[in-house]
Amino acid sequence: MRTRRRLLTVTGIAAAALATAGLNTSAFAATTLSSGHVDVLDAEWDGADLHLHVHDEETETEYEPADVTLSVPAAAKVANPGYGFLGSGSQIWLLPDTEAEADAAGVLFPGISTEHLTTGVFANNTVTYTLVSATRDGAATDDFSVYAGSGSRWFDSNTAITTFKSRTFGVATHNHANWAFEEAGTYQLTFRVQGTAGGVTESATETYTVAVSS
Repeated sequence: MRTRRRLLTVTGIAAAALATAGLNTSAFAATTLSSGHVDVLDAEWDGADLHLHVHDEETETEYEPADVTLSVPAAAKVANPGYGFLGSGSQIWLLPDTEAEADAAGVLFPGISTEHLTTGVFANNTVTYTLVSATRDGAATDDFSVYAGSGSRWFDSNTAITTFKSRTFGVATHNHANWAFEEAGTYQLTFRVQGTAGGVTESATETYTVAVSS
C-alpha cells in the first residue's frame, strides 16, 4: 500500500542529503524507467497546490517528471492497428493498456492517476488533464497519441486539430490506455492537470521525456 502523503520525491530526498553534505546536487543522475507499472501522470494536492509526479508502482517510488526518462524499447513495436490517427506506417511503438501485455513485451504499463485526490476538494470531484504540447527531436509532432479500446482517442498531438487535447477524470481513480508513438526519437510531452478548488482554478504543468528506440 502506498503512503498518501509524500513530502519529498526520491530525487528531492537525495538532493537534500547531498546538499546537507555540501555536495553538488546538479550531478545527481536522472532515472530511466523502462518496464513495470508506472503512473506517468500522477496528480496530488497538498492543500494549497496541485502537483504532477511520476509514480513507480513497482517500487512505490515517486519522482519529479524532470528527473525521469521514460524508455520505450524496440520491443514495443507492434503492427499498426489501422486507426487513422496512427498514420500510415506498418508499425507503431505501443505501451499497452493491459498489464499482461506490457509484462509480456517487457515495456512500461503507463497509468493516469488521480488516486491521491480526495472527494470534496475539487468542483464536481473531477480534474482535467491536458496535452499542452508535444515535440519529437525538438520539433512539433503529430506522432503521439493515447487511446483506449478499439481506437477511442484520449489525447492526440496532431497540431492540425484542436480536439483530443483534454480529458476529464474523476478524483480517486486509476486509469489506463494505450500510449502510441509512430516514430523513434526523443519526445517531450507537456501535460497540465487542472481543477477548481474553493472557487479558484488550480493547475500544475510538467514536461515528460520519452525516449523511443528504433
